[in-house]
Amino acid sequence: MKVTVKIGLLIGLLLAVYSGSYAQTALKKIEPVKKTRILFLLDGSGSMLAKWESSDRMKVAKVLLSKLVDSLAQYENLELALRVYGHQFDREKNNCTDSRLEVAFKEGNEEQIKTRLKQIVPRGNTPITYSLEQAAKDFPVDKNARNVLILITDGLESCGGDPCATAKALQKKRIFLKPFVIGIGIEKQFVPELACMGQYFNAADISSFRQVLDNVVKMALSKTTVSVELKDEQGKPVESNVNLTFVNNVTEEPEYNYVHYLSAAGKTDVLDIDALLSYDLVVNTVPPVVLKNLDIKPGEHNVFSAKTPQGTLYLRQDAVSPFGVTEAIVRENNSKNTLIALRFGSRQKLLAGTYDLELLTLPRIYLNNVEIKQGQTNTITFPPPGLLNIPTELQGFGSLYVLEKDGTQRWIYNLPESNSRTNLPLQPGQYRLVYRTKTANASKFTDVQNFEIRSAATTTIKLFR
Repeated sequence: MKVTVKIGLLIGLLLAVYSGSYAQTALKKIEPVKKTRILFLLDGSGSMLAKWESSDRMKVAKVLLSKLVDSLAQYENLELALRVYGHQFDREKNNCTDSRLEVAFKEGNEEQIKTRLKQIVPRGNTPITYSLEQAAKDFPVDKNARNVLILITDGLESCGGDPCATAKALQKKRIFLKPFVIGIGIEKQFVPELACMGQYFNAADISSFRQVLDNVVKMALSKTTVSVELKDEQGKPVESNVNLTFVNNVTEEPEYNYVHYLSAAGKTDVLDIDALLSYDLVVNTVPPVVLKNLDIKPGEHNVFSAKTPQGTLYLRQDAVSPFGVTEAIVRENNSKNTLIALRFGSRQKLLAGTYDLELLTLPRIYLNNVEIKQGQTNTITFPPPGLLNIPTELQGFGSLYVLEKDGTQRWIYNLPESNSRTNLPLQPGQYRLVYRTKTANASKFTDVQNFEIRSAATTTIKLFR
């Protein structure tokens, strides 16, 4: 019997340990390893035969690209491909579809790429737009891949296309990430026509070309991290527990959502991010704070700061209200747009500033210039309502008005035509009831009564036929 009990206890302990470790594992989001695919899009047009220091542009590109391809053989989860344009037809033929995938994506195809590079002879035009469109078909369909395009060119589009619009459209379709564009000997005034496609690098000489190639690949393959500091009005990074959304500003889709964390030592955590996308950062405070077009340096740790001092709005309801749960609409000061709707009894953090509130009582209460201060709570409440009791059951047409202090009246409510009997919660104040029954055959039979509503008290009004 004792042995059985001990075995039972042992099994129970093992199950507890197993289930606990399983739960911890289940909480961790397991991300599949992403494959990176790099497509080299090489200019093979006739201008690549131009002299460059002691050689020509194409010979230099072939040598340096071959060395680069060699160095990439050490990486796992990496596939390479080579597309060349402008190398199949002479310039006189003006062929604007001269683009060919010379080596398709495959692991371990470095020798094949180097062999094919040796055979390329520059000849024709510069159909960059067409080549980008064709390059989109070169990448295998794989949602779990990072598709990288590296364009190496010494000239501009020569076939009337729009490479910038095409590159952006393909990024929107998530065909590839922001392209790297390496310009060889491009004059300064023409740089914008290439830079608009992606991240541009100028290779003014052979030494800088070698450096650019190395840097581009390092940027494509190196780990990039970011930290976000949420600062108060004094510039101290003490705010936290807010959702951060990194929005792809090309596709306008959210790429990452993180709830900001601040350690006990006051340090923000480090977040992994793909640097080959363009981001806007949305700090989801109320209202949100947006940092446009983050300047992320690939392969480095990047720190971004946002000023997000917050205070608390507390909507306090002191007693059970005949309104039920009352709500309030919160707007930024002097804005007509609803920022957030809140129920009384709730607390909501808001950015330090001034707000306008509309309490959905009857009649509505408008509170303007409500100030929220950093680290403080502003408590808002309202007087308990009273009840308007109309015991008379009539069919007719009636309205309720608030009597303002200046002697004017303001409409707030219409009684139901089918039955005037009601118990209606109203805020304390002076009111007027205007009513005519359906059976009354003249306007002169309109019944007008003034009355007062007090908090937590019932006012009874009887209607006349």
